Amino acid sequence: MKSGRLLSILLLLQTRGRVPARELADRLEVSVRTVYRDVEALSAAGVPVYAERGRHGGIELLAGFRTDVTGLTADESRALFILAAQGAHAALGLDQALGSALRKVMAALPAPYRPAAEETSRRILVDATRWKGGPRRAVDLQVLQDAVFADRRLRLRYRHSGERETRTYTVDPYGLVSKAGVWYLVADRRARPRLFRADRVRSATVLDDPVRRRPGVELTDAWEALRRQVEERTGGLDVTVRVRRERLDMFLRLNTGHLAELPDDDGTGEWVTVRLSYGVVREARQLLPYGDEVEVLSPPEVRDDLAAAAASVTRLYRPAAEDGS
Repeated sequence: MKSGRLLSILLLLQTRGRVPARELADRLEVSVRTVYRDVEALSAAGVPVYAERGRHGGIELLAGFRTDVTGLTADESRALFILAAQGAHAALGLDQALGSALRKVMAALPAPYRPAAEETSRRILVDATRWKGGPRRAVDLQVLQDAVFADRRLRLRYRHSGERETRTYTVDPYGLVSKAGVWYLVADRRARPRLFRADRVRSATVLDDPVRRRPGVELTDAWEALRRQVEERTGGLDVTVRVRRERLDMFLRLNTGHLAELPDDDGTGEWVTVRLSYGVVREARQLLPYGDEVEVLSPPEVRDDLAAAAASVTRLYRPAAEDGS
């Protein structure tokens, strides 16, 4: 709807200042020509908006112009009161600010929408943490936030998974991302995107040097590239297993990240064949806890490694008398 698009342009210009026409077109999923027509419509309605063409041009509101917008729709007002990822606000120290902001929004809502918004806040809750995630190391995001908002470089002492010693990195932060309740710092190191889990940061120091981000790259761009690297990373080792049917749903749910493809299941038989992908042979040892409910069919080196690991566990728990000692 054109009226909604005009409002979106107005809000973007109020919050961002000068915005290139191409960026507005991409955000609104319309052509650049349509954006310029909308700008003309806003100008005709008395909004002091103007466009400057050229390499450094864009669309901008006259300096100092502001407008109060309270024309929220019913669905928009409900969306504001679904408190997704409440833990994220607490981790950033923004719980009180969030409550204050929502009270102000409630006061500004059109009267007919207030009951629906209040009902939504009581009836819908989004918890981004996983079941039985286990205890996690406390995370202090303050220094990371300071660097992100001050546009300064960071020096990190960081411990990678599976390593005892920490490493030191100097990075250029783009921002913080909360993924399934876990906080990550997205940053460049030597002009290449890197991902750092906040709970593995042992210390962080904000440097005096200004951040050196790659030109034109925003947090969303860097995060998307890193996310694809993680999700599309090829395992390199194809493993074929068979799973007892009564455990299939649970097995697929817990091993989604290693599935090479969805199993071709005709719904009959005691066993279902599943293809998995791992990085190295030893990684497949995570199949051991399934006991006799999962059997590796191939490759032979994975079967041999699991057999050796199972035998080692058996020896550990074998009574001393059986060892002849």
